[in-house]
Formats: sequence, structure tokens, C-alpha cells
Amino acid sequence: MTIRTLSFLLAAIAAVLTPPPAAAQDMSFDAYLQLLIARARAEGVSEPTIQRMTRGLEPSQRVIELDRAQPGTPTRSGYPRLAPYIARHVDAARINGGRSAHASSLGTIRAIEREYGVPGEILVAIWGHETAYGRVTGGFDLAQALATLAWEGRRRELFSAEFVDLLKVADKGFSRSQLKGSWAGAFGNPQFLPSVYLRLATDGDADGRADIFGNSADTLASIANYFRDAGWRQGQPWGVRASVPGGFDWSAVESRIVSPVCHRVHERHSQWRTVGEWRALGVQPQRPLAEDVMASLFQPDGPGTPAWLLTTNYRVILEYNCSNYYAMSVGLLADEIAR
Repeated sequence: MTIRTLSFLLAAIAAVLTPPPAAAQDMSFDAYLQLLIARARAEGVSEPTIQRMTRGLEPSQRVIELDRAQPGTPTRSGYPRLAPYIARHVDAARINGGRSAHASSLGTIRAIEREYGVPGEILVAIWGHETAYGRVTGGFDLAQALATLAWEGRRRELFSAEFVDLLKVADKGFSRSQLKGSWAGAFGNPQFLPSVYLRLATDGDADGRADIFGNSADTLASIANYFRDAGWRQGQPWGVRASVPGGFDWSAVESRIVSPVCHRVHERHSQWRTVGEWRALGVQPQRPLAEDVMASLFQPDGPGTPAWLLTTNYRVILEYNCSNYYAMSVGLLADEIAR
């Protein structure tokens, strides 16, 4: 039997062992956990890891409450203003902490920049925004949280796969006590889901292990690998402030493309045009930006408020967390760290 054939067979077994979403809570948590364990075995997780990661597991009512409390999609008139969010998230503590983290890891950051092409201040800004530079990484038992979310069934396909991937992470030598994070399964300094860790976590200091919990080199290299994988374009900023002339005709540049993902995020951006074309319309970037760079115009708080020309690198930040509030705060924090 070839490895490829074996892979197909194991995938088929896993599919059979995973009950349909409708059956989510038609069985006890313990019974469902046995199905997850069978899937993990079928996908090659070792027996000692399965035992230590599932011993004593029971559902977490707190995790279920947090999952069901997630807000719905806002209406167009319901978007909060950006400025107050930026004031809270790009504050003196994050800026100073970011500058300190950047300075203390400067040699490592320069090496990572050369290898991955992503600016160090962007990497540090993600780290700061996600976990306050490692100070707030979450205290939920990830095995319990992910098993609970899979059993609950609202997003069964996602969380059952993440639970099995968590066991694969544990199989690399991480203890259950180390594997703590957010209620939704993200962990470590960059708050990776288990599937993201398995695909993109990187050994930044060549010690043979990708430790995103306490190792800054591994943390920054892993974030850089994520950004490179998502399509970061070296040499371009994420965006620049822009001046918009009074009476600007927004209807002429309104985007008519419906994004297949995060529609409510992308609908707030204009059409894509070159910087030269924006200049011809009276929109002036306030920092140097090549005339042939493609950009979209974003003025989140309405006429007379700050506006930005966003490059495709802004879309890469959105790949990390598809929220304009998040992406803008990361970009602006990075700019402050670099000053």
C-alpha cells in the first residue's frame, strides 16, 4: 500500500468516525469524545499523547457560553467609529512595549526580515496586539475548550479538526499544562490555532523546535512565515495616510465587487486604482508611494476624518484577523513602533 493510498484510507476512516452536525448533542460528551479519539488514532497520534490529553476531560459550560455570545454581523449604519478603537489599542503602553520588544530582538528581527521580507515592526505589532507581547496568552485548557466546541456542534467541522490537530501538536512534546490559550483554541504568543501551528510555526533560532510560547525568535519567525504565506509584498507599506479633497465623489469609486469572504469588511473599501490614478482624482498620499502601486481608499469615520490608501499588504493583515479595526490598529501600531 502506498503512502498516498494509506492517506486516503485514513481520511475515509476519519470521515466515517465523525458524526454529522445534526448529531452534535444527541450523544453524551464522553461518547462523542471517543469518536474524536478514534479519529486522532486514525490520523497517527500516539497513544500516550491521546491518554494524557484526554484524561478527565469534561465539557466547559463557560466555553459554550462564550461561543454563543459571539456578536452578529453589524448593519452598515452600525459600525462603531474607528478613532476610539485606535485610541484604546494603539496606546502608550503598546507603543512603548513594542519599541522595547523590537529593540531587544533587533538582531533576530533583521535576520527574519531578510529571510521572509516582512518588516519587523509589523511582526512585533501582531505580537503586541494578540497577547501584549506574551503577557496575556489565555488560560483555558485547549483540549477541554476544543473538545467542548466540537461536541457543542455549532462549528463541528472546524473544531473537531482543530482538536485532532491539537493532539498532533502535543505529540511534538508539548505538555497539556503548556497547551493553554483562548476559549476558541488559539494559543502562544501569536495566538495560532493548532492547524496553523502545524502548517506555519517555524523554528526561528535553529534549536530544533518551534516554541511559540516563550521563544521570541520562534514567535516572530512564525508570524513572518504566516505573512509570507498569505502573500506579503516586500517593499510596500500596508497603507499610508491620504488627503481627500472636499466634495469628493465617493459614488464614482465605490466597489461593486462582492467579496466571497468577510464581505462586510471589504465592502467598506473603494475600488482598486493605481496611486497615479488616485492623484489624478485629487487624493494625495502623505508618504511616498510608487505611482504604479495598486491601492484602495478607506475613510472609515466619514468625510472630513482621516483617510488611508491601503495596499494589498493590508489584505494580508486581514488574513490574520478579518476586521478593519484589527488591521488598522496593527498597521498604525507598527508605524508607531518604527518611529
